Amino acid sequence: MKKSMKRVAMTIAALGLSFAVGVTSAFAAPDAARAGKGDKDLLSPDRVLNVAHRGASGHAPEHTIVAYQLAKKMKADYIEIDLQMTKDGHLIAMHDETLDRTTNGTGLVKDHTLAEIKRLDAGSWFNEAHPDKAKPAYKGLKVPTLDEVLRHFGHSANYYIETKAPEIYPGMEEKLLKTLEAHRLIGKHAKRGKVIIQSFSPESLKKIHALNPELPLVTLLWYENQQGHITKRELDEIKTYAIGVGANFDRIDRAYVQKVRKSGLLFHPYTVNEKPDMKRMLDWGATGMFTNYADRLTDLLKKNCK
Repeated sequence: MKKSMKRVAMTIAALGLSFAVGVTSAFAAPDAARAGKGDKDLLSPDRVLNVAHRGASGHAPEHTIVAYQLAKKMKADYIEIDLQMTKDGHLIAMHDETLDRTTNGTGLVKDHTLAEIKRLDAGSWFNEAHPDKAKPAYKGLKVPTLDEVLRHFGHSANYYIETKAPEIYPGMEEKLLKTLEAHRLIGKHAKRGKVIIQSFSPESLKKIHALNPELPLVTLLWYENQQGHITKRELDEIKTYAIGVGANFDRIDRAYVQKVRKSGLLFHPYTVNEKPDMKRMLDWGATGMFTNYADRLTDLLKKNCK
């Protein structure tokens, strides 16, 4: 989720962010509701969502079918899919705009065709980076397309999809919606909340909202070296096109979460990997969170529900 300073500056400017002090009144969802029990609506403010950040990326190579499968086994409510677009217009699951970190390739995604990217190894890097979690099966894993992920899991999974760097991928939003429609994940007969779209780009979200006003959207914010603050004016603007806010958990406080929640928006912080931090987010009133360890959050939610 981390953004370059340039893109962060663009996001903050677009939202008109300022740094006002938040409110301090108490707010927290009931413990039983936090585990998602008793409410079929995934987008209910009384439900806490377990979002597998890039799949079960603490245990397996991120954004691979294996990582998504493991996330489902760990009872994640959503698998998160970051999108990049190839030179020949295919949407693929990858966090970075470059191939270097998570494959044996190099260079920008946008400068390579899907066929070229499909020849790359998207799993061996994980074995090298995490020898204690290495598995022979991870070697040679392939980068999946969005279409392949949706075909593999179909309606058995929920999808939290991010438009990454949409400013360098013209037409990304239209391709995304067309793909979701082809898999019947959005539209007249689709379950509410089956898909959530997020982005650091307000422009991308507003474009999607104009194309499909019913699709739930979440705007992402990144606070680099300062405490996060958000004003009522900014929240009111976000509410014109989105149902929630996501921010890096280590730069926000209870007042920030309460202010977002009191505005009527959902709040999904990222990326929360340690149980004490997860518990703190729950105590402050978060309605979900992104984690590399969906199993840890599942365990914590079960204990909270007892």
